[in-house]
Amino acid sequence: MKSPLRLAFALLLVYGTAAAAPGDAIADDKENDFPTEARAEFVYGCMVANGQTPEMLRKCSCSIDYIASVIPYEKYIQMETTIRLQQIPGERGGLYRGNSWAKSLVEELNNAQAESTLKCF
Repeated sequence: MKSPLRLAFALLLVYGTAAAAPGDAIADDKENDFPTEARAEFVYGCMVANGQTPEMLRKCSCSIDYIASVIPYEKYIQMETTIRLQQIPGERGGLYRGNSWAKSLVEELNNAQAESTLKCF
């Protein structure tokens, strides 16, 4: 199976799983504010990094569900944006690499991801 077909299959599984059991993965209102697109993007990136198997689909889905349960979506966007800005080379990126608030945001996300790894993998 070629990569675009694998991606389509993985996304179909993600959307199909969400449609089949919408209440299973969502425990409270904080988790509801993570849009499907953000969840799918996380799961896709996780599967690219860890393997494109049904087992990884379940583990990666569990991971984003856990993160969504402990971090509000608006804050998650701030964290992801900060990480991307830190990767800009030179002085511009240095503004985000050197600030304590930026380090704190990234550390909080890293901790949530580590906890999700312990819980789901």
